[in-house]
Amino acid sequence: MSADAAVQPGLEAILGLAPVVPVVIVDNVATAVPLARALVAGGLPAIEITLRTPVALEAIRRVAGEVEGAVVGAGTVLDPAQFEAAAAAGARFAVSPGATARLLDAAAGAGLPLLPGIATASEAMALIDRGYRFAKFFPAEPAGGAAYLAALASPLPQLAFCPTGGITPELAPGYLKLANVVCVGGSWMLRREHVAAADYGAITAAAAIAASLRAG
Repeated sequence: MSADAAVQPGLEAILGLAPVVPVVIVDNVATAVPLARALVAGGLPAIEITLRTPVALEAIRRVAGEVEGAVVGAGTVLDPAQFEAAAAAGARFAVSPGATARLLDAAAGAGLPLLPGIATASEAMALIDRGYRFAKFFPAEPAGGAAYLAALASPLPQLAFCPTGGITPELAPGYLKLANVVCVGGSWMLRREHVAAADYGAITAAAAIAASLRAG
């Protein structure tokens, strides 16, 4: 059995669906389904809904049940209780800004793959020790950006990353060209004014541009 199958089942395929995983904060649960449909229509099917609002779990539940083609995940998962709640809501993957022993223990052997966050080489090595192949690099820009990830590639080739935090459409290609980057995370395609105006056509158009990003 491969490490991916044992520790992060199915995550490689999810992260490979598009070059960008949109990071979504849902304040009004009624917007969750149309937002997700707009992102999927633009070519971004893997969607991270962060557990930063009281309606986040219900938003995940609705997207999982109502949006064809969406692969919804839970972001900002901080502890085992949130991990289990995300799984119960129908999340297909979980994302954390860091990695504690308790959270990694909860994810071990679970059917829900975890993308844990790291910001240092030592944290990356700790994940490799547990058989992880994929990690979130967070916060990407403040923690050193693409140059930092490029420097990790040679000594730590076992780990590939989804950098998130401060990434823009202009910066994304620089990350995507790295051998140890599988995709990037970001929220720039969800401009606040478009969400507030329910301008889902504009969100789909922005998502389509993000979906077309490649190494530049």
